[in-house]
Amino acid sequence: MRLQWVYERLYGHFGPQHWWPAETPFEVMVGAILTQNTAWTNVEKAIANLRANHTLSARAIAATPQPQLAEWLRPSGYFNVKAERLQSFCRWLLEPGRRQRLEQLATDELRHTLLSVKGVGRETADDMVLYAFARPVFVIDAYTRRLFSRLGLITGEEGYETLRALVEEAFGRSAEQVALFNEFHALIVAHAKDYCRKRPLCRGCPLARRCPSCEG
Repeated sequence: MRLQWVYERLYGHFGPQHWWPAETPFEVMVGAILTQNTAWTNVEKAIANLRANHTLSARAIAATPQPQLAEWLRPSGYFNVKAERLQSFCRWLLEPGRRQRLEQLATDELRHTLLSVKGVGRETADDMVLYAFARPVFVIDAYTRRLFSRLGLITGEEGYETLRALVEEAFGRSAEQVALFNEFHALIVAHAKDYCRKRPLCRGCPLARRCPSCEG
C-alpha cells in the first residue's frame, strides 16, 4: 500500500482541514506545547484564557507569575508543568536575535535547536517546524502510529525517527511538501477521531477496503 493512496483517500473523504488553527506562528508554538497529553479542544480553552487576559505573547507569558499562568492553562491539563515549560520556552525565545536566527537556520538545524529547549520533545518540535516555520517535516503522533499499524505499513514498534523518515522519503522533503505534510497530518487526526479510534469504527471508513485490520 502506498502512502500516496492513503493521503488521496483521506483527502477525498474529509477535504482540506485548514490546520493549524492559530492566528500567528507564536500561537502555533504555544499550542504545540499545550497540546502535549491532551485534546485540542482543551488547548483552545487555555489559549482563549491567555487571549482574554491579554497574555498571548512571549513577553507577557514570561512576565506573568507562574501560579497565575498555571491557572489560565488549567483546561489543558498538567497545568503547573505546562506553565513552567511555556515560560521557559518564551524566555528562551525572547533572547536578543533568537527569532531571527531561528528563521535563518536550515531545517534540520532548526529542529535540533528546538529539541535542545527543556520540555520540547520530537512531536512538539516538529509541530513548530512544520506549522510555525513552514518547513517540510512530518509530525508523528499516536494517531499516525495507530493508523499505520492497522494498515500493515509498520509493526508498531518503530521509533519516532523511523516513522518520520518513512513518510518524508515517500513524498520527498522539498519546500513543496510543506502543504502536503500539513494536510496529511491533519487528515490522519480527523480520521482517527471519526473512524480509527482505539476501538475502530470500520463502517464507512474510506480506507476499509485495503485495511487488513478492518472488522466490518
